[in-house]
Amino acid sequence: MNKKVAFHTLGCKLNFSETSTIARSFDKEGFDRVDFSQAADVYVINTCSVTENADKRFKTIVKQAQKRNPDAFVAAVGCYAQLKPQELADVNGVDLVLGATEKFKVTSYINDLLNNPERNKGGAVHACDIEDADFYVGSYSIGDRTRAFLKVQDGCDYKCTYCTIPLARGISRSDTMANVLKNAREISKQNIKEIVLTGVNIGDYGKGEFGNKKHEHTFLDLVTALDTVEGIERLRISSIEPNLLKNETIDLVANSRAFVPHFHVPLQSGSNTILKRMKRRYMRELYTDRVAKIKAVMPHACIGVDVIVGFPGETEACFLETYNFLNALDISYLHVFTYSERDNTAAVTMEGVVPQNVRSKRSKMLRGLSVKKRRAFYESQIDTKRKVLFESENKEGYIHGFTENYVKVKTPWNPALVNTLHTVQLTEIDEDGLVRFKFLETTHSV
Repeated sequence: MNKKVAFHTLGCKLNFSETSTIARSFDKEGFDRVDFSQAADVYVINTCSVTENADKRFKTIVKQAQKRNPDAFVAAVGCYAQLKPQELADVNGVDLVLGATEKFKVTSYINDLLNNPERNKGGAVHACDIEDADFYVGSYSIGDRTRAFLKVQDGCDYKCTYCTIPLARGISRSDTMANVLKNAREISKQNIKEIVLTGVNIGDYGKGEFGNKKHEHTFLDLVTALDTVEGIERLRISSIEPNLLKNETIDLVANSRAFVPHFHVPLQSGSNTILKRMKRRYMRELYTDRVAKIKAVMPHACIGVDVIVGFPGETEACFLETYNFLNALDISYLHVFTYSERDNTAAVTMEGVVPQNVRSKRSKMLRGLSVKKRRAFYESQIDTKRKVLFESENKEGYIHGFTENYVKVKTPWNPALVNTLHTVQLTEIDEDGLVRFKFLETTHSV
Protein backbone atom coordinates (compact mmCIF):
# COMPACT_ATOMS: atom_id res chain seq x y z
CA MET A 1 0.00 0.00 0.00
CA ASN A 2 1.10 3.57 -0.70
CA LYS A 3 2.15 5.67 2.26
CA LYS A 4 -0.25 8.41 3.27
CA VAL A 5 0.64 12.09 3.68
CA ALA A 6 -1.35 14.94 5.23
CA PHE A 7 -0.74 18.69 5.22
CA HIS A 8 -1.59 21.58 7.54
CA THR A 9 -0.97 25.19 6.54
CA LEU A 10 -0.63 28.12 8.90
CA GLY A 11 -0.63 31.71 7.72
CA CYS A 12 -1.05 33.41 4.39
CA LYS A 13 -2.25 32.65 0.87
CA LEU A 14 1.39 32.38 -0.20
CA ASN A 15 1.84 29.50 2.25
CA PHE A 16 -1.23 27.78 0.78
CA SER A 17 0.22 28.04 -2.73
CA GLU A 18 3.52 26.56 -1.55
CA THR A 19 1.86 23.75 0.42
CA SER A 20 -0.06 22.76 -2.69
CA THR A 21 3.14 22.68 -4.76
CA ILE A 22 4.89 20.60 -2.09
CA ALA A 23 1.88 18.24 -2.00
CA ARG A 24 2.19 17.64 -5.75
CA SER A 25 5.80 16.54 -5.19
CA PHE A 26 4.46 13.84 -2.83
CA ASP A 27 1.96 12.77 -5.50
CA LYS A 28 4.88 12.15 -7.87
CA GLU A 29 6.57 10.00 -5.20
CA GLY A 30 3.50 7.75 -4.96
CA PHE A 31 2.07 9.03 -1.67
CA ASP A 32 -1.69 9.15 -1.17
CA ARG A 33 -2.97 12.47 0.18
CA VAL A 34 -5.39 12.40 3.12
CA ASP A 35 -6.95 15.08 5.28
CA PHE A 36 -4.94 16.22 8.32
CA SER A 37 -7.73 14.92 10.57
CA GLN A 38 -6.98 11.35 9.41
CA ALA A 39 -4.23 8.88 10.22
CA ALA A 40 -1.21 9.33 7.96
CA ASP A 41 2.36 8.08 7.72
CA VAL A 42 3.73 11.58 7.14
CA TYR A 43 2.44 14.94 8.39
CA VAL A 44 3.81 18.14 6.85
CA ILE A 45 3.15 21.39 8.74
CA ASN A 46 3.81 24.62 6.80
CA THR A 47 4.53 27.16 9.52
CA CYS A 48 4.01 30.89 9.87
CA SER A 49 5.69 33.34 12.18
CA VAL A 50 3.88 36.61 11.49
CA THR A 51 2.25 36.56 14.92
CA GLU A 52 3.08 35.02 18.28
CA ASN A 53 -0.14 33.03 18.13
CA ALA A 54 1.03 31.17 15.00
CA ASP A 55 4.14 30.06 16.88
CA LYS A 56 2.09 28.70 19.79
CA ARG A 57 -0.30 26.80 17.53
CA PHE A 58 2.53 24.70 16.14
CA LYS A 59 2.91 22.49 19.23
CA THR A 60 -0.85 21.89 19.33
CA ILE A 61 -0.85 20.76 15.69
CA VAL A 62 2.08 18.37 16.28
CA LYS A 63 0.19 16.82 19.21
CA GLN A 64 -2.88 16.35 17.00
CA ALA A 65 -0.76 14.53 14.41
CA GLN A 66 0.81 12.28 17.06
CA LYS A 67 -2.59 11.44 18.49
CA ARG A 68 -3.75 10.24 15.07
CA ASN A 69 -0.63 8.17 14.51
CA PRO A 70 2.05 8.03 17.24
CA ASP A 71 4.51 6.50 14.75
CA ALA A 72 3.95 9.14 12.08
CA PHE A 73 6.80 11.15 10.60
CA VAL A 74 6.31 14.88 11.27
CA ALA A 75 8.02 17.54 9.14
CA ALA A 76 7.95 21.30 9.77
CA VAL A 77 8.63 23.68 6.89
CA GLY A 78 8.15 27.39 6.20
CA CYS A 79 8.80 30.72 7.89
CA TYR A 80 8.94 29.67 11.55
CA ALA A 81 11.12 26.73 10.50
CA GLN A 82 13.58 29.15 8.91
CA LEU A 83 13.59 31.62 11.82
CA LYS A 84 13.80 29.16 14.72
CA PRO A 85 14.65 25.72 13.32
CA GLN A 86 16.15 24.28 16.50
CA GLU A 87 13.17 25.44 18.56
CA LEU A 88 10.88 23.42 16.30
CA ALA A 89 13.25 20.45 16.17
CA ASP A 90 13.14 20.29 19.98
CA VAL A 91 9.34 19.89 19.98
CA ASN A 92 8.49 16.33 20.94
CA GLY A 93 7.46 14.33 17.86
CA VAL A 94 9.10 16.51 15.20
CA ASP A 95 11.40 14.52 12.91
CA LEU A 96 12.44 17.06 10.29
CA VAL A 97 12.71 20.85 10.02
CA LEU A 98 13.29 22.48 6.63
CA GLY A 99 13.97 26.17 6.01
CA ALA A 100 13.23 28.59 3.18
CA THR A 101 15.14 26.89 0.36
CA GLU A 102 15.03 23.28 1.56
CA LYS A 103 11.23 22.95 1.88
CA PHE A 104 10.75 22.30 -1.83
CA LYS A 105 13.00 19.20 -1.54
CA VAL A 106 11.04 17.76 1.36
CA THR A 107 10.34 14.40 -0.32
CA SER A 108 14.08 13.74 -0.75
CA TYR A 109 14.78 14.45 2.90
CA ILE A 110 11.82 12.39 4.07
CA ASN A 111 12.69 9.36 1.93
CA ASP A 112 16.22 9.43 3.35
CA LEU A 113 15.03 9.65 6.94
CA LEU A 114 12.23 7.10 6.60
CA ASN A 115 14.87 4.56 5.62
CA ASN A 116 17.15 5.60 8.48
CA PRO A 117 16.96 3.48 11.67
CA GLU A 118 18.55 6.35 13.64
CA ARG A 119 15.56 8.56 12.93
CA ASN A 120 14.24 8.54 16.50
CA LYS A 121 17.21 10.53 17.81
CA GLY A 122 15.50 13.91 17.43
CA GLY A 123 14.49 16.34 14.73
CA ALA A 124 16.88 16.76 11.81
CA VAL A 125 17.40 20.41 10.82
CA HIS A 126 18.18 21.69 7.34
CA ALA A 127 17.95 25.49 7.17
CA CYS A 128 20.34 27.62 5.15
CA ASP A 129 21.48 31.14 6.00
CA ILE A 130 18.70 33.38 4.69
CA GLU A 131 21.26 35.22 2.54
CA ASP A 132 21.45 32.01 0.47
CA ALA A 133 17.73 32.14 -0.32
CA ASP A 134 18.36 33.96 -3.57
CA PHE A 135 16.62 31.68 -6.07
CA TYR A 136 12.96 31.48 -6.97
CA VAL A 137 10.56 28.53 -6.84
CA GLY A 138 7.18 29.07 -8.50
CA SER A 139 4.08 27.73 -6.77
CA TYR A 140 0.33 27.57 -7.10
CA SER A 141 -2.50 25.90 -5.23
CA ILE A 142 -4.91 23.71 -7.10
CA GLY A 143 -7.59 21.20 -6.20
CA ASP A 144 -8.00 22.48 -2.67
CA ARG A 145 -10.42 25.37 -3.17
CA THR A 146 -12.72 27.08 -5.66
CA ARG A 147 -9.92 29.54 -6.40
CA ALA A 148 -6.20 29.05 -6.97
CA PHE A 149 -3.43 31.01 -5.30
CA LEU A 150 -0.69 31.79 -7.80
CA LYS A 151 2.68 32.85 -6.38
CA VAL A 152 4.44 35.47 -8.53
CA GLN A 153 7.02 36.90 -6.10
CA ASP A 154 8.87 35.97 -2.92
CA GLY A 155 10.93 37.73 -0.25
CA CYS A 156 11.09 41.41 0.67
CA ASP A 157 13.70 44.19 0.61
CA TYR A 158 11.73 46.44 2.96
CA LYS A 159 12.98 46.97 6.50
CA CYS A 160 9.73 47.45 8.44
CA THR A 161 10.74 47.47 12.09
CA TYR A 162 8.11 44.96 13.28
CA CYS A 163 8.51 42.34 10.56
CA THR A 164 10.45 39.06 10.41
CA ILE A 165 9.46 38.17 6.84
CA PRO A 166 12.77 39.31 5.25
CA LEU A 167 14.55 37.10 7.81
CA ALA A 168 12.27 34.16 6.99
CA ARG A 169 12.06 34.51 3.21
CA GLY A 170 15.07 36.51 2.05
CA ILE A 171 15.44 39.20 -0.59
CA SER A 172 12.76 40.21 -3.06
CA ARG A 173 12.77 38.04 -6.16
CA SER A 174 10.25 37.35 -8.89
CA ASP A 175 9.13 34.55 -11.17
CA THR A 176 9.64 35.04 -14.88
CA MET A 177 6.56 36.33 -16.64
CA ALA A 178 6.68 33.32 -18.97
CA ASN A 179 6.48 30.91 -16.03
CA VAL A 180 3.65 32.84 -14.32
CA LEU A 181 1.66 32.71 -17.56
CA LYS A 182 2.42 29.00 -17.97
CA ASN A 183 1.17 28.31 -14.43
CA ALA A 184 -1.95 30.41 -15.05
CA ARG A 185 -2.73 28.37 -18.17
CA GLU A 186 -2.24 25.12 -16.22
CA ILE A 187 -4.69 26.38 -13.60
CA SER A 188 -7.21 27.40 -16.27
CA LYS A 189 -7.26 23.80 -17.57
CA GLN A 190 -8.45 22.57 -14.14
CA ASN A 191 -11.85 24.31 -14.35
CA ILE A 192 -10.82 26.82 -11.68
CA LYS A 193 -12.68 30.08 -12.13
CA GLU A 194 -10.53 32.46 -10.06
CA ILE A 195 -6.82 33.08 -9.55
CA VAL A 196 -5.53 35.13 -6.62
CA LEU A 197 -2.04 36.57 -7.18
CA THR A 198 0.15 36.10 -4.11
CA GLY A 199 3.62 36.95 -2.90
CA VAL A 200 5.33 38.68 -0.01
CA ASN A 201 5.41 42.06 -1.75
CA ILE A 202 3.82 41.55 -5.14
CA GLY A 203 3.92 45.20 -6.18
CA ASP A 204 7.70 44.78 -6.16
CA TYR A 205 7.36 42.20 -8.96
CA GLY A 206 10.08 42.51 -11.59
CA LYS A 207 13.19 42.20 -9.49
CA GLY A 208 14.91 39.55 -11.58
CA GLU A 209 14.34 35.83 -11.58
CA PHE A 210 17.25 35.07 -9.22
CA GLY A 211 17.25 38.02 -6.89
CA ASN A 212 19.24 40.40 -9.04
CA LYS A 213 17.94 43.93 -9.42
CA LYS A 214 17.50 43.97 -13.17
CA HIS A 215 13.88 44.84 -13.85
CA GLU A 216 12.83 42.66 -16.76
CA HIS A 217 9.11 43.24 -16.30
CA THR A 218 6.99 45.37 -14.02
CA PHE A 219 3.89 44.44 -12.06
CA LEU A 220 1.86 46.34 -14.65
CA ASP A 221 3.42 44.21 -17.41
CA LEU A 222 2.45 41.09 -15.49
CA VAL A 223 -1.19 41.96 -14.81
CA THR A 224 -1.63 43.21 -18.39
CA ALA A 225 -0.43 39.83 -19.71
CA LEU A 226 -2.45 37.78 -17.22
CA ASP A 227 -5.63 39.59 -18.25
CA THR A 228 -5.35 37.88 -21.65
CA VAL A 229 -5.12 34.29 -20.35
CA GLU A 230 -8.13 32.40 -21.65
CA GLY A 231 -10.25 30.25 -19.37
CA ILE A 232 -9.78 32.30 -16.22
CA GLU A 233 -12.96 34.13 -15.33
CA ARG A 234 -11.53 36.14 -12.44
CA LEU A 235 -8.16 37.48 -11.35
CA ARG A 236 -7.69 39.03 -7.93
CA ILE A 237 -4.72 40.96 -6.52
CA SER A 238 -4.22 39.72 -2.96
CA SER A 239 -2.35 42.47 -1.12
CA ILE A 240 -0.29 45.35 -2.49
CA GLU A 241 1.63 48.12 -0.74
CA PRO A 242 0.09 51.61 -1.21
CA ASN A 243 3.37 53.06 -2.51
CA LEU A 244 3.51 50.32 -5.18
CA LEU A 245 -0.14 50.54 -6.24
CA LYS A 246 0.22 52.81 -9.25
CA ASN A 247 -2.52 54.69 -11.11
CA GLU A 248 -1.82 52.59 -14.20
CA THR A 249 -2.58 49.37 -12.27
CA ILE A 250 -5.80 50.80 -10.84
CA ASP A 251 -6.89 51.94 -14.33
CA LEU A 252 -6.08 48.51 -15.77
CA VAL A 253 -8.27 46.80 -13.13
CA ALA A 254 -11.07 49.30 -13.82
CA ASN A 255 -11.05 48.42 -17.53
CA SER A 256 -10.04 44.78 -17.21
CA ARG A 257 -11.64 41.67 -18.68
CA ALA A 258 -10.87 39.51 -15.63
CA PHE A 259 -9.38 41.53 -12.76
CA VAL A 260 -12.02 42.19 -10.12
CA PRO A 261 -12.65 45.49 -8.27
CA HIS A 262 -11.18 44.35 -4.98
CA PHE A 263 -7.97 45.68 -3.43
CA HIS A 264 -6.31 44.79 -0.16
CA VAL A 265 -3.92 47.61 0.75
CA PRO A 266 -1.90 47.46 4.01
CA LEU A 267 -1.98 50.67 6.05
CA GLN A 268 -0.67 49.49 9.46
CA SER A 269 -1.24 52.88 11.12
CA GLY A 270 -3.16 56.07 10.45
CA SER A 271 -0.57 58.06 12.41
CA ASN A 272 2.40 59.44 10.49
CA THR A 273 4.41 59.33 13.71
CA ILE A 274 3.90 55.57 13.98
CA LEU A 275 4.39 54.99 10.24
CA LYS A 276 7.84 56.58 10.58
CA ARG A 277 8.67 54.38 13.58
CA MET A 278 7.55 51.36 11.56
CA LYS A 279 9.78 52.49 8.65
CA ARG A 280 6.88 52.24 6.23
CA ARG A 281 7.53 53.79 2.82
CA TYR A 282 4.63 56.24 2.73
CA MET A 283 2.64 58.64 4.86
CA ARG A 284 -1.10 58.49 5.42
CA GLU A 285 -1.70 61.20 2.81
CA LEU A 286 -0.56 58.80 0.08
CA TYR A 287 -2.98 56.18 1.41
CA THR A 288 -5.85 58.67 1.22
CA ASP A 289 -4.86 59.39 -2.36
CA ARG A 290 -4.83 55.67 -3.32
CA VAL A 291 -8.31 55.09 -1.87
CA ALA A 292 -9.64 58.20 -3.65
CA LYS A 293 -8.16 57.05 -6.97
CA ILE A 294 -9.71 53.56 -6.68
CA LYS A 295 -13.12 54.94 -5.78
CA ALA A 296 -12.98 57.56 -8.55
CA VAL A 297 -12.72 54.91 -11.28
CA MET A 298 -14.52 52.05 -9.46
CA PRO A 299 -17.08 53.44 -6.96
CA HIS A 300 -18.26 49.89 -6.22
CA ALA A 301 -14.75 48.58 -5.44
CA CYS A 302 -14.07 46.76 -2.19
CA ILE A 303 -11.01 47.96 -0.27
CA GLY A 304 -9.57 45.95 2.61
CA VAL A 305 -7.02 47.35 5.06
CA ASP A 306 -4.35 45.79 7.29
CA VAL A 307 -3.74 47.68 10.52
CA ILE A 308 -1.51 47.00 13.55
CA VAL A 309 -2.50 48.20 17.03
CA GLY A 310 -0.27 48.59 20.07
CA PHE A 311 3.00 49.27 18.25
CA PRO A 312 5.69 50.75 20.59
CA GLY A 313 5.11 54.47 20.97
CA GLU A 314 1.43 54.29 19.99
CA THR A 315 -0.04 56.74 22.48
CA GLU A 316 -3.77 57.13 22.97
CA ALA A 317 -3.58 60.17 20.68
CA CYS A 318 -1.81 58.14 17.95
CA PHE A 319 -4.38 55.38 18.20
CA LEU A 320 -7.29 57.82 17.98
CA GLU A 321 -5.60 59.33 14.95
CA THR A 322 -5.68 55.88 13.34
CA TYR A 323 -9.27 55.20 14.41
CA ASN A 324 -10.58 58.54 13.14
CA PHE A 325 -8.58 58.26 9.92
CA LEU A 326 -10.06 54.85 9.14
CA ASN A 327 -13.55 55.88 10.22
CA ALA A 328 -13.52 58.74 7.70
CA LEU A 329 -11.99 56.67 4.88
CA ASP A 330 -14.14 55.02 2.19
CA ILE A 331 -12.92 51.48 2.88
CA SER A 332 -14.81 48.20 3.22
CA TYR A 333 -13.25 46.12 6.02
CA LEU A 334 -10.17 45.81 8.26
CA HIS A 335 -7.76 43.04 9.12
CA VAL A 336 -6.65 43.98 12.62
CA PHE A 337 -3.36 42.67 14.04
CA THR A 338 -2.37 43.15 17.67
CA TYR A 339 1.32 43.98 17.76
CA SER A 340 3.46 41.16 19.16
CA GLU A 341 7.18 41.36 19.86
CA ARG A 342 9.32 39.40 17.40
CA ASP A 343 12.95 38.49 18.02
CA ASN A 344 15.58 40.17 15.87
CA THR A 345 13.39 43.10 14.84
CA ALA A 346 14.15 46.76 15.53
CA ALA A 347 10.79 47.33 17.23
CA VAL A 348 11.48 44.83 20.00
CA THR A 349 13.95 47.25 21.65
CA MET A 350 11.87 50.41 21.16
CA GLU A 351 10.62 52.48 24.07
CA GLY A 352 6.95 53.17 24.69
CA VAL A 353 5.77 49.57 25.07
CA VAL A 354 1.96 49.45 25.05
CA PRO A 355 0.46 47.25 27.83
CA GLN A 356 -1.26 44.08 26.62
CA ASN A 357 -4.66 45.09 28.02
CA VAL A 358 -4.48 48.38 26.10
CA ARG A 359 -3.51 46.54 22.91
CA SER A 360 -6.52 44.25 23.38
CA LYS A 361 -8.89 47.16 23.97
CA ARG A 362 -7.68 48.99 20.84
CA SER A 363 -7.89 45.82 18.78
CA LYS A 364 -11.49 45.32 19.91
CA MET A 365 -12.35 48.91 18.95
CA LEU A 366 -10.95 48.50 15.44
CA ARG A 367 -12.64 45.15 14.95
CA GLY A 368 -15.90 46.84 15.86
CA LEU A 369 -15.14 49.53 13.30
CA SER A 370 -14.49 46.81 10.71
CA VAL A 371 -17.95 45.33 11.32
CA LYS A 372 -19.47 48.77 10.85
CA LYS A 373 -17.48 49.41 7.66
CA ARG A 374 -18.36 46.05 6.14
CA ARG A 375 -22.04 46.54 6.95
CA ALA A 376 -22.04 49.99 5.32
CA PHE A 377 -20.31 48.61 2.22
CA TYR A 378 -22.78 45.73 1.95
CA GLU A 379 -25.69 48.14 2.35
CA SER A 380 -24.32 50.24 -0.51
CA GLN A 381 -24.47 47.16 -2.73
CA ILE A 382 -28.11 46.21 -2.08
CA ASP A 383 -30.23 46.21 -5.27
CA THR A 384 -27.12 46.08 -7.48
CA LYS A 385 -26.54 43.37 -10.09
CA ARG A 386 -23.43 41.26 -9.41
CA LYS A 387 -21.78 38.02 -10.50
CA VAL A 388 -21.27 35.42 -7.76
CA LEU A 389 -18.76 32.58 -7.69
CA PHE A 390 -20.04 29.87 -5.35
CA GLU A 391 -17.83 28.01 -2.87
CA SER A 392 -17.69 24.25 -2.31
CA GLU A 393 -18.69 23.86 1.36
CA ASN A 394 -22.08 23.10 2.84
CA LYS A 395 -22.19 25.37 5.89
CA GLU A 396 -25.18 24.54 8.06
CA GLY A 397 -27.41 24.01 5.05
CA TYR A 398 -26.19 27.03 3.08
CA ILE A 399 -23.79 27.59 0.21
CA HIS A 400 -21.74 30.78 0.26
CA GLY A 401 -20.21 32.76 -2.55
CA PHE A 402 -18.47 36.02 -3.33
CA THR A 403 -19.36 38.75 -5.78
CA GLU A 404 -16.58 40.21 -7.91
CA ASN A 405 -16.29 43.05 -5.37
CA TYR A 406 -16.07 40.64 -2.44
CA VAL A 407 -19.58 40.79 -0.99
CA LYS A 408 -20.22 37.46 0.75
CA VAL A 409 -23.60 35.97 -0.12
CA LYS A 410 -25.61 32.92 0.98
CA THR A 411 -28.42 30.75 -0.32
CA PRO A 412 -29.77 27.29 0.64
CA TRP A 413 -27.31 24.52 -0.20
CA ASN A 414 -27.40 23.30 -3.77
CA PRO A 415 -24.44 21.17 -4.92
CA ALA A 416 -25.11 22.13 -8.55
CA LEU A 417 -23.97 25.67 -7.73
CA VAL A 418 -20.46 24.69 -6.55
CA ASN A 419 -17.71 26.42 -8.58
CA THR A 420 -20.20 28.13 -10.88
CA LEU A 421 -20.76 31.80 -11.70
CA HIS A 422 -24.24 33.32 -11.72
CA THR A 423 -25.64 36.79 -12.19
CA VAL A 424 -27.72 37.88 -9.20
CA GLN A 425 -29.38 40.89 -7.66
CA LEU A 426 -28.43 41.57 -4.05
CA THR A 427 -31.59 42.00 -2.00
CA GLU A 428 -31.00 42.18 1.77
CA ILE A 429 -28.50 41.63 4.57
CA ASP A 430 -29.31 38.58 6.69
CA GLU A 431 -29.07 38.53 10.48
CA ASP A 432 -25.63 36.88 10.28
CA GLY A 433 -24.35 39.79 8.20
CA LEU A 434 -24.25 37.92 4.88
CA VAL A 435 -26.22 39.04 1.87
CA ARG A 436 -29.28 37.38 0.33
CA PHE A 437 -30.00 37.67 -3.36
CA LYS A 438 -32.22 36.59 -6.21
CA PHE A 439 -30.98 34.88 -9.35
CA LEU A 440 -31.35 36.87 -12.53
CA GLU A 441 -31.32 33.64 -14.54
CA THR A 442 -34.37 31.44 -15.03
CA THR A 443 -32.42 28.23 -14.38
CA HIS A 444 -32.09 28.89 -10.65
CA SER A 445 -34.19 30.23 -7.83
CA VAL A 446 -33.46 30.98 -4.20
